[in-house]
Amino acid sequence: MENCIFCKIVKGSIPAEKVLETEKILVFKDISSKAPVHLLAIPKEHVADLKGISILGKDLFEAIAKVSEVAGINSTGFRVVMNQGQDAGQEIEHIHFHILGGRKLLWPPG
Repeated sequence: MENCIFCKIVKGSIPAEKVLETEKILVFKDISSKAPVHLLAIPKEHVADLKGISILGKDLFEAIAKVSEVAGINSTGFRVVMNQGQDAGQEIEHIHFHILGGRKLLWPPG
């Protein structure tokens, strides 16, 4: 998708601090961090929302599990957040999961 910031990150035309990369998934540091560890996991293929996720779901969650170990947050706990649609706060129409950790996270978040 031409105007998608995440597609530009996948192509390398916008820099990002990559934490994990597989054939189908990219995990990188969020530049607007909301926690000591704030990562974004995205499919490399442009998928606008959950309706198109199907087979990539398994790859995304495997990457999230692996990156939680790499980031050192798997033993203390972490939160995975996905906003679906405008009312939920989805700002970029490319499916992405926020992985937050590194401190005690409060509930409700907002």
